[in-house]
Amino acid sequence: MAQTRPATSETASAVEMPAPLRRDVRLLSTILGRVLVETEGQDLLEDVERLRRATIALRRQPNAVHRATVQRIVRSFDADRAERVARSFTCYFQLANLAEERHRVRELVARSHGPEPIAESVEAAADELRRAGEDLREAVAGLEILPVLTAHPTEARRRTILETLWRIGELVARIDQPQLPPAEREAVERRLHEEITLLWRTDPVRAHRPTPLDEVRATMALFDQTIFRLLPEVCRELDRLAAPGTGTRPPAFDGSPLRWATWVGGDRDGHPEVTAGVTLQAARIGAEHALLGLEAAARRIARALSVADRDVPPSPELLRRIDRDVEILPRVGAELRRKLPGMSHRLKLALCAHRLAATRVRSAGGWDGPRELLEDLLALQRSLETAGAARLAFGEVQHLVWQVKAFGFHLAELEVRQHSSVIREAGRELRRKPAEPSRTLEEALDTFRAMAEIQRAYGPEACRRYIVSFTHDPEDIAAVSRLARAAVDDRQFELDVVPLFESRADLERAVEVCDRIVEIPSVRRRLARPGAVFEVMLGYSDSAKSSGVLCANVALFRAQLELARWAEARGIRLRFFHGRGGALGRGGGPTNRAVLGQPPGSLRGGFKVTEQGEVAFSRYGEPSLARRHLEQIAHAMLVASTPRHRADGERCWSTFGSLAQHLADISERKWRLLIERPGFLPFFDNATPMREIEGLPIGSRPARRLTSRDLDDVRAIPWVFAWGQSRVALPGWYGVGTAFEEAVAGPGGLGRLRDMNRRWPFFSSFLENVQMSLAKADRVVAQSTLEAAGDDSIAADILDEFDRTFDLVMRVAEVDAPLAHRPVRRRGIELRNPYVDALSFLQARFLPDARAGDEQAGRVVAITVSGVAAGLQSTG
Repeated sequence: MAQTRPATSETASAVEMPAPLRRDVRLLSTILGRVLVETEGQDLLEDVERLRRATIALRRQPNAVHRATVQRIVRSFDADRAERVARSFTCYFQLANLAEERHRVRELVARSHGPEPIAESVEAAADELRRAGEDLREAVAGLEILPVLTAHPTEARRRTILETLWRIGELVARIDQPQLPPAEREAVERRLHEEITLLWRTDPVRAHRPTPLDEVRATMALFDQTIFRLLPEVCRELDRLAAPGTGTRPPAFDGSPLRWATWVGGDRDGHPEVTAGVTLQAARIGAEHALLGLEAAARRIARALSVADRDVPPSPELLRRIDRDVEILPRVGAELRRKLPGMSHRLKLALCAHRLAATRVRSAGGWDGPRELLEDLLALQRSLETAGAARLAFGEVQHLVWQVKAFGFHLAELEVRQHSSVIREAGRELRRKPAEPSRTLEEALDTFRAMAEIQRAYGPEACRRYIVSFTHDPEDIAAVSRLARAAVDDRQFELDVVPLFESRADLERAVEVCDRIVEIPSVRRRLARPGAVFEVMLGYSDSAKSSGVLCANVALFRAQLELARWAEARGIRLRFFHGRGGALGRGGGPTNRAVLGQPPGSLRGGFKVTEQGEVAFSRYGEPSLARRHLEQIAHAMLVASTPRHRADGERCWSTFGSLAQHLADISERKWRLLIERPGFLPFFDNATPMREIEGLPIGSRPARRLTSRDLDDVRAIPWVFAWGQSRVALPGWYGVGTAFEEAVAGPGGLGRLRDMNRRWPFFSSFLENVQMSLAKADRVVAQSTLEAAGDDSIAADILDEFDRTFDLVMRVAEVDAPLAHRPVRRRGIELRNPYVDALSFLQARFLPDARAGDEQAGRVVAITVSGVAAGLQSTG
């Protein structure tokens, strides 16, 4: 039997931890210990330490004696004490995660001072393209990256706690300064004590489930915190590498290579609380943040742009535009002219800021849309450039231009999603022309009216895409167009209907269905426009839930390859929209490696991907890490755009495609035998805290599309979340071992699988994700939860497949432990695992009491769910 749980000594892990990170973890954990003693007494800290030492001992020697010791300690706690112990471990994880985040920033800064470009950076991609003789300017100009923030309920932390952690992170960054005076260091430590006390005393469990508009406002925090200010920095770096002289010339690309979209407030698939009114409100909130951001930037740049007309003469065009603004804003315009005599460029920007403010509050003098503002800014740039002040034209003013191009007046394009069954029901009713429409039909029509109102207020880009989940045939798309025509009598209304293919059967029929979709008259008219893009969304979550992770990944790869070839043959510009989740069982994992593993030809329309929950907050919560994330995607896009990379991809599919499909078929059979087994759904409910996750107020959307207990109606997010909580992580690996075992016994054996891993980025990325799942799973804890679930046969099958998968994945990857080639990631998981074990045992102890109706036990379980999510750095 393979060693499925590598022993890790606390001392060895501590030695592996870099000294600065160890220092930060020690500082934060020491302060947390003091806070526990100050607020709860020494005995709580002693109980925490007792359990911590016991779980570490169990990690070192996973035997029955140490396991019994841990269980004895956990049983000695009543619910009140268990809650405080669980909160202590949860706070520790939050602080340890923060320390690791700060250390990543520290390492990025250190590496940026080195002689070579940072790996997976834009500069590294530029070097690679230059060596390959590629036109870098052309490659950068073709970049199109579209992250989509979604409201899926995977962020287990309250927003209050997130904001406290952001403040703690800023304090840790300050105390890291080597020349910090002793008095200031003491002040920072005092503030750390205060903030960690707040963290401890803040109830980790929300009192109420957030509303969709609460989620909209939480998403806005990411734009305010990092995204809005980060955008011009990334654009500037791309422009610098594309051609010499950035800041002294017009940019090397039109538009913005980065734009954001959002589903928050627009995703109504199985979510009755997302109504047309909510969508309207979501758009207004986004516009308010966009206009506030643009106004603040315009005011800031105007204050700095203090050049006099005698030194930098304004162009006649600029003066005419100023005159027009003064006519539009007579009182403000006269006052600004009095305050800023002989400074026309500054005056123009100040007038822009006032008109943005008027647009925001919907008063006289506002803009009709971002295009007018953009024309004024371009006129300002031309005036400065003509007057010999090119650096002023293409410096900070260019940053504002990029922000207008990326965010418009809407911030992020609000996308609407609905299930095909709802659309079909509304469409059938529309054809019957009822005297009194049902709520389903009325809400469907109101949604299109809301989209039209948003477009009138903020422009077509603000809300024009309608995604049809579980698209089965072209009629699902045609029905949307008919409903829209019935609701909106406006020729200016723009609508892009996007099919979303999710099941394996639908993925296999995607080319056939798309070939008929593009013949729908409304779609054909739209695609005839210059620059039109046909967008197809691919669902990673439900395909994996229905077919297993290996089969789903191969089916998605094949669907993209076939659709890309179909689009090229028909002369259609195709963009794939990747519905990836945060967890590995839902298509998660490092985005840049996923991009490099995409099928050849599949990136011609850009790269669009969902980012949600804890993934979005971890990627965009800290500016340096947010920039790193976006640079990694840009790096992968630039590298993947080269002919050489595409040719390598074609060769890999030609060489390994049939083997990959063979593996997929075997793994799917294994997966289906498990989930279709009699009694599997009750087993799943018993083996995981699924029922408790359904009741947690961590997101506004229900955990199931319907109220049935059918597995098909369980959403993929809580499905993956629940298996992760039980430490089984089943969706991320089940079926892989059986497939590999059969392949090893066949032609080429183990060597062929290893060759595929070495040469094919798609497969090596997949295998790394499986290793991540195995590393976060835990054989000892999983055995406890599975054996208590009431079906020894199913439990034995899962454990047997775990052992098989662990052994064969290690052999194929040629490593002795999961992620051995990724020591930083592995170190983080190993350091956390003993502490996660403590929460897992507490969860298992109090889960039966919670299900028996004990409210205090229910709180313990809720806190352990949040804590395990923080420790594994993953929910759904």
